[in-house]
Amino acid sequence: MAVSLKQALVVGSYLVKQRLKGNKHFPLVLMLEPLFRCNLACQGCGKIQHPTEILTQNLTPEQCFAAVEECGAPVVSIPGGEPLLHPQIDEIVKGLVARKKFVYLCTNAILLEKSLSKFEPSSYLTFSIHLDGLKEHHDKCVDRAGVFDKAIQAIKAAKAKGFRVTTNTTIFEGSKAEEIQEFFDFLQTLNLDGMMLSPGYSYEWAPDQEHFLKREQTRALFREILTPWKTGKKQWSFNHNPLFLDFLMGEKDYDCTPWGSPSYSVLGWQKPCYLLNEGHYQTFQELIDKTQWENYGPKSQNPQCADCMVHCGYEPTAALDALKPQNMARAMSSLLSA
Repeated sequence: MAVSLKQALVVGSYLVKQRLKGNKHFPLVLMLEPLFRCNLACQGCGKIQHPTEILTQNLTPEQCFAAVEECGAPVVSIPGGEPLLHPQIDEIVKGLVARKKFVYLCTNAILLEKSLSKFEPSSYLTFSIHLDGLKEHHDKCVDRAGVFDKAIQAIKAAKAKGFRVTTNTTIFEGSKAEEIQEFFDFLQTLNLDGMMLSPGYSYEWAPDQEHFLKREQTRALFREILTPWKTGKKQWSFNHNPLFLDFLMGEKDYDCTPWGSPSYSVLGWQKPCYLLNEGHYQTFQELIDKTQWENYGPKSQNPQCADCMVHCGYEPTAALDALKPQNMARAMSSLLSA
């Protein structure tokens, strides 16, 4: 795995402390959304469907820091929208790194190369680049020609300056395993710090509602995609707990941990999953105390959760599962072999 040993030890220690304190509901990754506007209009995204008065708003650095302190998660993912459109994104990242949070700045990379001078390389900062496939496929997904080439150029520039860089790939219905494997082969040539992947799950507001995977489709497709990695025929480097990849392949049967990846934005704290449009709370404590957590995840029989297998709900489950003695050796050996 490409998760750094430093991050793995910090997160592992955090999980153990939460367990020892008897906490049942605690965050692992804060999804901090400082804005919703974007310079692309991807068909699978619901964020840019917000009205103009929402799209023009930004979280201030002070609001971001307050949310991070209130939440306490050791990892902060900064999606959007496009975070590099935020006029103070460098100040936000610098403040989070100073607080020793592991920051994943999620970007389509259109603005990345010219923005690199705003940031300093750090073991706490990773640029997570949205890439859904090779050139033709990715440019089709984002509905703009040339984005793939610009992203690859930005990745090379960031790596040359010493930054940590991962990719983030969403896999939709109709994807072909051999094409994704070819894409992973290509990514391995870029000296990345890992690849991340997740099955697509329907945003209520997303324009394209036809190409999201069902649960059995997900398992079958990911088994086909990942078997060469599982058997050692391919040395792909993933920025994931291997137990989460086992789950995607149907080798683990997890329930969702909906409190593991809370989302904070200009609208407040999302109730309780960023993929569902159920409103917001004003404080993190309200989210924890007022949410009926048993109503989420496939075991709840909530029809909106039936097919979901995305990373935000299940990677926290895999992280907790990795604490079990029978799973710790697999998680650590995979980490140390990276």
